[in-house]
Amino acid sequence: MLEIAKSDIVARLIFDNPWWETGAAEKVQYEDKPRRQYFDSFFTAIADKEIHRAIVLMGPRRVGKTVMVYHAIRGLIEADIAPRNILYLSLETPLYTGLSLERILGYFQEQFSHKRDADLFVFFDEIQYLKNWEVHLKSLVDSYPSCRFVATGSAAAALRLKSTESGAGRFTDFILPPLTFAEYLAFIKRNGELIEAVLQADSNSYEYRAIDIEELNVEFIRYLNYGGYPEAVFSEAIRENTQQYIKSDIIDKVLLRDLPSLYGISDIQELNRLFTTLAYNTGNEVSLEKLSQASGVAKNTIKRYLEYLEAAFLIKRVERIDQNAKRFKRAMCFKVYLTNPSMRAALFGQIDAESEAMGPLTETAIFSQWQHSQQTELYYARWNSGEVDIVNLNKSDQQPLWVVEVKWSDRPYAARSELDNCAAFMGLNPTITQPMLITSRTISDDNVQYKGVTFKFQPAALYTYLLGANILRHALLRK
Repeated sequence: MLEIAKSDIVARLIFDNPWWETGAAEKVQYEDKPRRQYFDSFFTAIADKEIHRAIVLMGPRRVGKTVMVYHAIRGLIEADIAPRNILYLSLETPLYTGLSLERILGYFQEQFSHKRDADLFVFFDEIQYLKNWEVHLKSLVDSYPSCRFVATGSAAAALRLKSTESGAGRFTDFILPPLTFAEYLAFIKRNGELIEAVLQADSNSYEYRAIDIEELNVEFIRYLNYGGYPEAVFSEAIRENTQQYIKSDIIDKVLLRDLPSLYGISDIQELNRLFTTLAYNTGNEVSLEKLSQASGVAKNTIKRYLEYLEAAFLIKRVERIDQNAKRFKRAMCFKVYLTNPSMRAALFGQIDAESEAMGPLTETAIFSQWQHSQQTELYYARWNSGEVDIVNLNKSDQQPLWVVEVKWSDRPYAARSELDNCAAFMGLNPTITQPMLITSRTISDDNVQYKGVTFKFQPAALYTYLLGANILRHALLRK
């Protein structure tokens, strides 16, 4: 049997790294694509060679990991790093199957006579396709202290697990979630047209106002339908066929290939049925019993599948508390949210402003902005006579700090009796000192009094925007 020749491997490396030729700056892909707001902190981490670790960039499929890597390569070249000191390869390429990272690195060094202590930048894209990748990468970090290694992967569940287990002190995890609504508006260059931002000197944050709430709502619905994926934002063909793009190229690859191969799942259709049930019920309360009945999957199996789907960045579970903000010892019920609301549109069709799914999808979009924060503990409250959608508990004493009720409607502003449950919850939890926020479709009002409680009304699209903008800004300031 013939072994893949070294010359073929080197030829492929040359093909994958066109900047090795003259005119390097013009040969880096995706320069016409805007940069994610994460780029600056990602690039700073790459350029800081004082920290002797590999960077593991992980996140769901099609959120821009590879594009951000190419933007980093362009940045390195512009920072006067020699183009021939930069290696990129995707381990999804069949030619590299079964090859060790060290062997590939050796061919790169030989090609340009790089010495062992040369300052090199090496990017391994889709590293999860290499068996025992974490062992290979850890060895390279230890053996080549002058090299900066960056790995990316979409199978986030296994990446995170193995990065933690085998890469202690060797790897730095960098998570790239889907686009925020603020990033989406920036990508289509409408943020300045639709949002007015004023920096608050006393809090180092921004206050936002919708310049045109009706037009902002139009873009919000487009965001729900396809806006979490950068490629869909820029491609009319993808927008017109999101079912093919998102379902086949993103969801199905995770459900049918990534998760089964990583966890040895034999009944793929069983996993698919469960995910379809969860996607249809995004933003709603579910239980293991009801999920088992709806999907036909055993409860013990559902528990495992939920862990896999959450680790793969497809869903997020939120725990329930009672009207006194107390957690349950046995979590029988919980809410499930898609991490990207666009996945529901791909499975069940796009929505408009009057669709029945607008309520739960608005809630899903708001929760998706919180993926960009690792600091906030969110719950929902439910009791016999009422429910509150979002409750933030203080990490130290588990007392509620602020509360949000998500609506895609202006009706509660006039029909105040719809706020009875909210007022009851606020009355039972005096640690909440902020006005309770009620999202609306178009209404803004900072001072609504009802049953001794102060409510603040704010359009859901505007609230989603400011969440994504402020959370991401503060998260990047901490890096």
